Amino acid sequence: MTVFNTLPISGADNRVVADVVRGIMDGKTNNTGTVTLAVAGATTTTINNERIGYDSIILLTPLTANAASVLSTTYISNRTQGTATITHSANVITDKKYGYIVVG
Repeated sequence: MTVFNTLPISGADNRVVADVVRGIMDGKTNNTGTVTLAVAGATTTTINNERIGYDSIILLTPLTANAASVLSTTYISNRTQGTATITHSANVITDKKYGYIVVG
């Protein structure tokens, strides 16, 4: 996992602020991850990410052909502080891997 610079709550000097803003403008917002759906009859998979909140929007992008094949039945069914639940069909395919982004 890549770690991106953040700003301290107390503020920072101009160079540190410029580095963080430059990273944001380059798309380095530190709000992405990957998840592989659970198998063996499971119909839910949990994402744990401190950036997830009750009102967050979580977008999934299939990273494998098997993930793409079940995307139409895969959705975010619950969000709480720090976790989100993905509901999906139960099957034995093991490589249903998604990239995700958390917004808000």
